[in-house]
Amino acid sequence: MAFTIRSTAISAGGAIASIYTCDDRDISPPLSWENPPDGTESFILICDDPDAPMGTWVHWVIYNIPGSVRSLQEGFPTTPELKDGTLQGENDFGRIGYGGPCPPRGKPHRYFFKLYALNKKPKVSSGLTKRDIFRAAKDHIIGQAEFFGKYARS
Repeated sequence: MAFTIRSTAISAGGAIASIYTCDDRDISPPLSWENPPDGTESFILICDDPDAPMGTWVHWVIYNIPGSVRSLQEGFPTTPELKDGTLQGENDFGRIGYGGPCPPRGKPHRYFFKLYALNKKPKVSSGLTKRDIFRAAKDHIIGQAEFFGKYARS
């Protein structure tokens, strides 16, 4: 069985509803995953937009998600640290937690939700950037799953 991630609110390659964007409530979509590799101790989740005008724009950095977790609820809290040890980093809006799609008007952008399985829980603090968490975790990634949705502002 393949390591997969999905959302009940966004079909793979489909449109992202405005509720999950800066044009509405700007809350995170529900996500779930299955079949992580054996030995998974923690997860990193990154949401980013490779179609942004100035290069890839990071919308969400969340890490140290316990290896036993298989989902994140809609409207995930934007706190730096949760009771289960999950930590959130700084997105490219300069905020902690999820920042939804907010592209310039025009063609649709793709928003990738990438989940990484790690064989270790890095000893790090909250507030890291995507680059920082990958620097800490680079030798411990044992699997990856992803899907994307699209959003355009008219």
